[in-house]
Amino acid sequence: MSKDLFGLIYTGESNTQLRELTLSRSIAAVPFGGRYRCIDFILSSMVNSGIHNVGLITQKNYHSLIDHLGSGKEWDLNRKRDGLFILPPFVTKDNAGIYKGTAHAIHSCLGYIKRSSQRYVLLTGSHTIYNTVFDDMLLQHKSTGADITIMYNIEPDISDSPYEDLRLKTDASERICDLAINPQSNVSEKRSCDAFIMEKNLLIDLIVDANAHALYDFIRDILIKKAPTLKLYGYRYNGYVARLDSINDYFAHSLAILSPEVRNDLFNSAHPIYTKVKDEASARYGEYASVKNSMIADGCEIDGVVENSILFRGVKVKKGAVIKNSIIMQASEVHENSRVEYAILDKGVIIKSDRALRGYENFPIVLRKSSIV
Repeated sequence: MSKDLFGLIYTGESNTQLRELTLSRSIAAVPFGGRYRCIDFILSSMVNSGIHNVGLITQKNYHSLIDHLGSGKEWDLNRKRDGLFILPPFVTKDNAGIYKGTAHAIHSCLGYIKRSSQRYVLLTGSHTIYNTVFDDMLLQHKSTGADITIMYNIEPDISDSPYEDLRLKTDASERICDLAINPQSNVSEKRSCDAFIMEKNLLIDLIVDANAHALYDFIRDILIKKAPTLKLYGYRYNGYVARLDSINDYFAHSLAILSPEVRNDLFNSAHPIYTKVKDEASARYGEYASVKNSMIADGCEIDGVVENSILFRGVKVKKGAVIKNSIIMQASEVHENSRVEYAILDKGVIIKSDRALRGYENFPIVLRKSSIV
Protein backbone atom coordinates (compact mmCIF):
# COMPACT_ATOMS: atom_id res chain seq x y z
CA MET A 1 0.00 0.00 0.00
CA SER A 2 1.17 3.52 -0.84
CA LYS A 3 1.49 4.86 2.70
CA ASP A 4 4.35 7.21 1.77
CA LEU A 5 2.18 8.96 -0.83
CA PHE A 6 -0.35 11.76 -0.47
CA GLY A 7 -2.82 12.99 -3.06
CA LEU A 8 -3.35 16.45 -4.50
CA ILE A 9 -6.39 16.81 -6.78
CA TYR A 10 -6.95 19.93 -8.87
CA THR A 11 -10.67 20.45 -9.50
CA GLY A 12 -10.48 23.88 -11.10
CA GLU A 13 -10.69 22.69 -14.71
CA SER A 14 -12.99 24.87 -16.78
CA ASN A 15 -14.82 23.25 -19.69
CA THR A 16 -17.36 25.13 -21.76
CA GLN A 17 -17.75 22.00 -23.90
CA LEU A 18 -19.78 20.39 -21.10
CA ARG A 19 -22.23 23.29 -21.43
CA GLU A 20 -25.30 22.98 -19.19
CA LEU A 21 -23.71 20.30 -16.98
CA THR A 22 -21.13 22.74 -15.57
CA LEU A 23 -23.20 25.92 -15.34
CA SER A 24 -23.61 25.56 -11.58
CA ARG A 25 -21.08 22.85 -10.66
CA SER A 26 -17.43 22.00 -11.19
CA ILE A 27 -16.49 19.14 -13.47
CA ALA A 28 -15.51 17.11 -10.40
CA ALA A 29 -19.15 17.28 -9.22
CA VAL A 30 -20.75 16.25 -12.53
CA PRO A 31 -22.94 13.14 -11.97
CA PHE A 32 -21.71 9.98 -13.67
CA GLY A 33 -22.71 6.32 -13.66
CA GLY A 34 -26.12 6.41 -12.01
CA ARG A 35 -25.19 7.42 -8.47
CA TYR A 36 -21.64 8.79 -8.55
CA ARG A 37 -19.80 12.04 -9.21
CA CYS A 38 -16.62 12.32 -11.29
CA ILE A 39 -14.52 13.01 -8.19
CA ASP A 40 -15.53 9.64 -6.70
CA PHE A 41 -13.33 7.69 -9.10
CA ILE A 42 -9.97 9.37 -8.53
CA LEU A 43 -10.67 9.81 -4.81
CA SER A 44 -11.60 6.12 -4.42
CA SER A 45 -8.53 5.06 -6.41
CA MET A 46 -6.35 7.01 -4.00
CA VAL A 47 -8.04 5.56 -0.91
CA ASN A 48 -7.84 2.03 -2.33
CA SER A 49 -4.10 2.64 -2.76
CA GLY A 50 -3.69 3.32 0.94
CA ILE A 51 -3.55 7.12 0.56
CA HIS A 52 -5.12 8.76 3.61
CA ASN A 53 -3.99 12.35 3.08
CA VAL A 54 -5.75 14.09 0.18
CA GLY A 55 -5.81 17.80 -0.65
CA LEU A 56 -8.57 19.05 -2.96
CA ILE A 57 -7.83 22.32 -4.75
CA THR A 58 -11.03 24.13 -5.76
CA GLN A 59 -11.50 27.16 -8.00
CA LYS A 60 -15.18 27.95 -8.70
CA ASN A 61 -18.67 26.42 -8.57
CA TYR A 62 -17.44 24.13 -5.81
CA HIS A 63 -20.43 24.31 -3.43
CA SER A 64 -22.08 21.11 -4.72
CA LEU A 65 -18.68 19.38 -4.64
CA ILE A 66 -18.15 20.26 -0.97
CA ASP A 67 -21.72 19.19 -0.17
CA HIS A 68 -21.06 15.85 -1.85
CA LEU A 69 -17.74 15.20 -0.10
CA GLY A 70 -18.71 16.44 3.35
CA SER A 71 -16.16 15.33 5.95
CA GLY A 72 -14.88 12.53 3.69
CA LYS A 73 -16.54 9.88 5.84
CA GLU A 74 -17.62 7.66 2.92
CA TRP A 75 -13.98 7.48 1.78
CA ASP A 76 -12.65 6.87 5.32
CA LEU A 77 -10.98 10.28 5.24
CA ASN A 78 -12.54 11.80 8.36
CA ARG A 79 -9.43 11.22 10.45
CA LYS A 80 -7.62 12.80 13.37
CA ARG A 81 -4.36 12.60 11.44
CA ASP A 82 -4.34 13.42 7.74
CA GLY A 83 -7.71 12.97 6.00
CA LEU A 84 -9.49 15.12 3.40
CA PHE A 85 -8.50 18.78 3.11
CA ILE A 86 -10.58 21.18 1.02
CA LEU A 87 -8.32 23.96 -0.31
CA PRO A 88 -10.52 26.77 -1.69
CA PRO A 89 -9.13 29.95 -3.27
CA PHE A 90 -8.47 32.81 -0.85
CA VAL A 91 -7.20 36.36 -1.10
CA THR A 92 -3.83 37.45 0.32
CA LYS A 93 -1.23 40.00 -0.75
CA ASP A 94 0.33 37.28 -2.94
CA ASN A 95 -2.85 35.58 -4.11
CA ALA A 96 -5.77 37.29 -5.86
CA GLY A 97 -8.02 34.26 -5.33
CA ILE A 98 -8.18 33.62 -9.08
CA TYR A 99 -5.72 31.04 -10.35
CA LYS A 100 -3.94 31.62 -13.65
CA GLY A 101 -3.12 27.93 -14.04
CA THR A 102 -2.45 24.69 -12.22
CA ALA A 103 1.01 25.71 -11.01
CA HIS A 104 -0.42 28.96 -9.65
CA ALA A 105 -3.12 27.00 -7.81
CA ILE A 106 -0.58 24.60 -6.33
CA HIS A 107 1.56 27.55 -5.21
CA SER A 108 -1.35 28.86 -3.15
CA CYS A 109 -1.46 25.52 -1.30
CA LEU A 110 2.25 25.22 -0.48
CA GLY A 111 1.49 25.44 3.23
CA TYR A 112 -0.58 22.25 3.07
CA ILE A 113 2.01 20.52 0.89
CA LYS A 114 4.90 21.38 3.23
CA ARG A 115 2.95 20.14 6.27
CA SER A 116 2.23 16.76 4.67
CA SER A 117 4.41 14.06 6.23
CA GLN A 118 4.58 11.79 3.17
CA ARG A 119 7.64 11.85 0.92
CA TYR A 120 5.84 11.48 -2.42
CA VAL A 121 2.87 13.30 -3.94
CA LEU A 122 0.33 12.07 -6.50
CA LEU A 123 -0.91 15.07 -8.49
CA THR A 124 -4.08 14.62 -10.56
CA GLY A 125 -6.95 16.46 -12.20
CA SER A 126 -10.61 15.51 -11.84
CA HIS A 127 -12.08 15.21 -15.35
CA THR A 128 -10.45 11.85 -16.18
CA ILE A 129 -12.29 8.75 -14.94
CA TYR A 130 -10.68 5.36 -14.31
CA ASN A 131 -10.40 2.81 -11.51
CA THR A 132 -6.93 1.74 -10.45
CA VAL A 133 -4.50 1.55 -7.56
CA PHE A 134 -1.20 3.41 -7.67
CA ASP A 135 1.03 0.91 -5.86
CA ASP A 136 2.79 -0.39 -8.97
CA MET A 137 3.20 3.12 -10.36
CA LEU A 138 4.94 4.22 -7.16
CA LEU A 139 7.13 1.11 -7.17
CA GLN A 140 8.19 1.83 -10.75
CA HIS A 141 8.84 5.47 -9.85
CA LYS A 142 11.19 4.42 -7.06
CA SER A 143 12.94 1.66 -9.01
CA THR A 144 13.71 3.86 -12.03
CA GLY A 145 14.86 6.81 -9.95
CA ALA A 146 12.53 9.03 -11.94
CA ASP A 147 11.99 12.69 -11.08
CA ILE A 148 8.39 12.50 -12.33
CA THR A 149 6.37 9.47 -13.47
CA ILE A 150 3.36 10.14 -15.73
CA MET A 151 0.54 7.62 -16.08
CA TYR A 152 -0.68 7.16 -19.65
CA ASN A 153 -2.95 4.93 -21.70
CA ILE A 154 -3.07 4.07 -25.39
CA GLU A 155 -5.44 6.37 -27.29
CA PRO A 156 -4.79 6.47 -31.03
CA ASP A 157 -7.16 9.30 -31.95
CA ILE A 158 -6.04 12.89 -31.62
CA SER A 159 -8.37 14.82 -29.32
CA ASP A 160 -9.84 18.29 -29.74
CA SER A 161 -10.00 18.50 -25.94
CA PRO A 162 -10.13 21.93 -24.27
CA TYR A 163 -7.60 20.44 -21.83
CA GLU A 164 -4.03 19.61 -22.69
CA ASP A 165 -3.89 16.48 -24.85
CA LEU A 166 -0.44 15.56 -23.57
CA ARG A 167 1.25 12.90 -25.69
CA LEU A 168 4.34 10.98 -24.62
CA LYS A 169 7.13 9.28 -26.52
CA THR A 170 9.04 6.68 -24.51
CA ASP A 171 11.94 4.36 -25.13
CA ALA A 172 12.04 0.64 -24.30
CA SER A 173 12.63 1.38 -20.60
CA GLU A 174 9.63 3.80 -20.48
CA ARG A 175 11.95 6.82 -20.21
CA ILE A 176 10.15 9.76 -21.80
CA CYS A 177 12.12 11.18 -24.70
CA ASP A 178 9.55 13.68 -26.00
CA LEU A 179 6.36 15.45 -24.92
CA ALA A 180 3.80 17.20 -27.11
CA ILE A 181 0.65 19.14 -26.24
CA ASN A 182 -2.36 19.08 -28.59
CA PRO A 183 -0.39 17.75 -31.56
CA GLN A 184 -1.88 18.23 -35.03
CA SER A 185 -0.62 14.86 -36.21
CA ASN A 186 -0.55 11.54 -34.41
CA VAL A 187 2.97 11.76 -32.98
CA SER A 188 2.17 9.18 -30.30
CA GLU A 189 -0.66 6.94 -29.14
CA LYS A 190 0.44 7.38 -25.52
CA ARG A 191 -1.82 9.98 -23.87
CA SER A 192 -1.35 11.25 -20.34
CA CYS A 193 -4.03 10.24 -17.82
CA ASP A 194 -3.37 13.45 -15.87
CA ALA A 195 -1.69 11.62 -12.97
CA PHE A 196 1.88 12.45 -11.89
CA ILE A 197 4.03 11.04 -9.08
CA MET A 198 7.08 12.90 -7.76
CA GLU A 199 8.83 13.72 -4.52
CA LYS A 200 7.11 16.42 -2.49
CA ASN A 201 10.30 18.49 -2.23
CA LEU A 202 10.77 18.40 -6.01
CA LEU A 203 7.20 19.66 -6.52
CA ILE A 204 7.82 22.50 -4.08
CA ASP A 205 11.06 23.49 -5.85
CA LEU A 206 9.43 23.40 -9.28
CA ILE A 207 6.40 25.43 -8.18
CA VAL A 208 8.44 28.06 -6.32
CA ASP A 209 10.78 28.47 -9.29
CA ALA A 210 7.87 28.73 -11.75
CA ASN A 211 6.16 31.36 -9.61
CA ALA A 212 9.36 33.38 -9.39
CA HIS A 213 9.45 33.51 -13.19
CA ALA A 214 5.72 34.30 -13.56
CA LEU A 215 4.98 30.85 -15.02
CA TYR A 216 1.62 29.42 -14.04
CA ASP A 217 0.83 26.21 -15.95
CA PHE A 218 2.18 22.90 -14.64
CA ILE A 219 2.26 21.06 -17.97
CA ARG A 220 3.31 23.85 -20.35
CA ASP A 221 5.60 25.84 -18.09
CA ILE A 222 7.12 23.07 -15.98
CA LEU A 223 6.89 19.65 -17.66
CA ILE A 224 7.49 20.80 -21.23
CA LYS A 225 10.08 23.48 -20.53
CA LYS A 226 12.05 21.45 -18.01
CA ALA A 227 11.77 18.08 -19.76
CA PRO A 228 15.43 18.15 -20.94
CA THR A 229 16.66 18.58 -17.37
CA LEU A 230 14.24 16.18 -15.64
CA LYS A 231 14.24 12.40 -15.58
CA LEU A 232 10.71 11.63 -16.78
CA TYR A 233 9.18 8.15 -17.06
CA GLY A 234 5.84 6.88 -18.31
CA TYR A 235 3.67 4.27 -16.60
CA ARG A 236 1.18 2.47 -18.81
CA TYR A 237 -2.39 1.95 -17.58
CA ASN A 238 -4.32 -0.70 -19.50
CA GLY A 239 -7.80 -0.21 -18.05
CA TYR A 240 -10.74 1.82 -19.31
CA VAL A 241 -10.24 5.60 -19.34
CA ALA A 242 -13.09 8.11 -19.77
CA ARG A 243 -12.10 11.72 -20.41
CA LEU A 244 -15.00 14.14 -20.09
CA ASP A 245 -13.78 16.55 -22.75
CA SER A 246 -17.18 17.36 -24.26
CA ILE A 247 -20.90 16.59 -24.09
CA ASN A 248 -20.42 13.90 -26.74
CA ASP A 249 -17.64 12.28 -24.70
CA TYR A 250 -19.72 12.43 -21.53
CA PHE A 251 -22.69 10.87 -23.32
CA ALA A 252 -20.64 8.12 -25.00
CA HIS A 253 -18.66 7.17 -21.87
CA SER A 254 -21.81 7.14 -19.75
CA LEU A 255 -23.68 4.77 -22.04
CA ALA A 256 -20.52 2.67 -22.43
CA ILE A 257 -21.06 1.59 -18.79
CA LEU A 258 -23.99 -0.51 -20.06
CA SER A 259 -21.35 -2.75 -21.66
CA PRO A 260 -20.33 -5.50 -19.18
CA GLU A 261 -16.64 -5.12 -20.05
CA VAL A 262 -16.57 -1.40 -19.27
CA ARG A 263 -18.81 -1.74 -16.22
CA ASN A 264 -16.68 -4.51 -14.72
CA ASP A 265 -13.54 -2.44 -15.27
CA LEU A 266 -14.81 0.86 -13.82
CA PHE A 267 -16.67 -0.84 -10.96
CA ASN A 268 -14.09 -3.48 -10.09
CA SER A 269 -15.13 -5.14 -6.82
CA ALA A 270 -11.46 -5.60 -5.87
CA HIS A 271 -11.20 -1.82 -5.42
CA PRO A 272 -14.71 -0.37 -5.10
CA ILE A 273 -15.85 3.15 -5.94
CA TYR A 274 -17.18 5.00 -2.91
CA THR A 275 -19.73 7.81 -2.95
CA LYS A 276 -22.02 9.80 -0.69
CA VAL A 277 -24.52 7.46 0.95
CA LYS A 278 -28.22 8.25 0.60
CA ASP A 279 -30.69 5.90 2.24
CA GLU A 280 -33.51 5.41 -0.26
CA ALA A 281 -35.97 2.66 -1.04
CA SER A 282 -35.21 0.27 -3.88
CA ALA A 283 -36.49 1.09 -7.35
CA ARG A 284 -40.19 0.31 -7.84
CA TYR A 285 -41.47 -1.19 -11.09
CA GLY A 286 -45.15 -0.73 -11.91
CA GLU A 287 -47.56 -2.90 -13.88
CA TYR A 288 -46.62 -1.33 -17.22
CA ALA A 289 -42.87 -1.11 -16.66
CA SER A 290 -40.45 -2.49 -19.24
CA VAL A 291 -36.69 -2.08 -18.67
CA LYS A 292 -33.94 -3.37 -20.98
CA ASN A 293 -30.16 -2.96 -20.78
CA SER A 294 -30.33 -0.03 -18.35
CA MET A 295 -28.96 1.09 -14.99
CA ILE A 296 -31.66 2.07 -12.52
CA ALA A 297 -30.65 3.71 -9.23
CA ASP A 298 -32.43 3.53 -5.88
CA GLY A 299 -35.65 5.46 -5.37
CA CYS A 300 -36.77 5.33 -9.02
CA GLU A 301 -40.41 4.71 -9.88
CA ILE A 302 -40.81 3.08 -13.30
CA ASP A 303 -44.17 2.56 -14.97
CA GLY A 304 -43.06 3.13 -18.57
CA VAL A 305 -40.43 1.86 -21.03
CA VAL A 306 -36.70 2.34 -20.39
CA GLU A 307 -34.08 1.01 -22.83
CA ASN A 308 -30.30 1.48 -23.06
CA SER A 309 -30.42 4.30 -20.52
CA ILE A 310 -29.07 5.37 -17.13
CA LEU A 311 -31.47 6.64 -14.48
CA PHE A 312 -30.12 8.33 -11.35
CA ARG A 313 -31.78 8.30 -7.92
CA GLY A 314 -35.43 9.20 -7.57
CA VAL A 315 -36.34 9.40 -11.27
CA LYS A 316 -40.03 8.92 -12.10
CA VAL A 317 -41.15 7.43 -15.42
CA LYS A 318 -44.92 7.54 -15.73
CA LYS A 319 -47.25 5.17 -17.63
CA GLY A 320 -46.84 5.34 -21.40
CA ALA A 321 -43.52 7.23 -21.24
CA VAL A 322 -40.61 5.93 -23.32
CA ILE A 323 -36.93 6.61 -22.57
CA LYS A 324 -34.25 5.29 -24.93
CA ASN A 325 -30.50 5.89 -25.14
CA SER A 326 -30.64 8.66 -22.55
CA ILE A 327 -29.21 9.80 -19.21
CA ILE A 328 -31.78 11.00 -16.68
CA MET A 329 -30.33 12.58 -13.55
CA GLN A 330 -31.62 12.69 -10.00
CA ALA A 331 -35.25 13.56 -9.22
CA SER A 332 -36.24 14.14 -12.86
CA GLU A 333 -39.69 13.14 -14.11
CA VAL A 334 -40.96 11.99 -17.49
CA HIS A 335 -44.75 12.13 -17.50
CA GLU A 336 -47.42 10.14 -19.33
CA ASN A 337 -46.96 9.33 -23.03
CA SER A 338 -43.80 11.41 -23.44
CA ARG A 339 -40.81 10.15 -25.41
CA VAL A 340 -37.15 10.93 -24.71
CA GLU A 341 -34.35 9.66 -26.97
CA TYR A 342 -30.66 10.55 -27.11
CA ALA A 343 -30.96 13.13 -24.35
CA ILE A 344 -29.28 14.18 -21.11
CA LEU A 345 -31.68 15.55 -18.50
CA ASP A 346 -29.92 17.27 -15.62
CA LYS A 347 -31.13 17.11 -12.03
CA GLY A 348 -34.80 17.91 -11.39
CA VAL A 349 -35.94 18.22 -15.02
CA ILE A 350 -39.66 17.67 -15.66
CA ILE A 351 -40.97 16.49 -19.03
CA LYS A 352 -44.74 16.99 -19.02
CA SER A 353 -47.26 14.69 -20.69
CA ASP A 354 -47.31 14.09 -24.46
CA ARG A 355 -43.92 15.69 -25.18
CA ALA A 356 -41.25 14.35 -27.54
CA LEU A 357 -37.52 15.04 -27.29
CA ARG A 358 -35.11 13.43 -29.70
CA GLY A 359 -31.46 14.17 -30.21
CA TYR A 360 -28.83 12.17 -32.08
CA GLU A 361 -26.12 9.78 -30.98
CA ASN A 362 -23.43 12.33 -31.85
CA PHE A 363 -25.50 15.35 -30.76
CA PRO A 364 -27.65 14.59 -27.71
CA ILE A 365 -30.18 17.07 -26.37
CA VAL A 366 -29.12 18.56 -23.02
CA LEU A 367 -31.65 20.13 -20.63
CA ARG A 368 -30.25 22.20 -17.79
CA LYS A 369 -31.02 21.65 -14.12
CA SER A 370 -34.69 22.10 -13.07
CA SER A 371 -35.94 22.77 -16.62
CA ILE A 372 -39.63 22.13 -17.40
CA VAL A 373 -40.68 21.08 -20.89
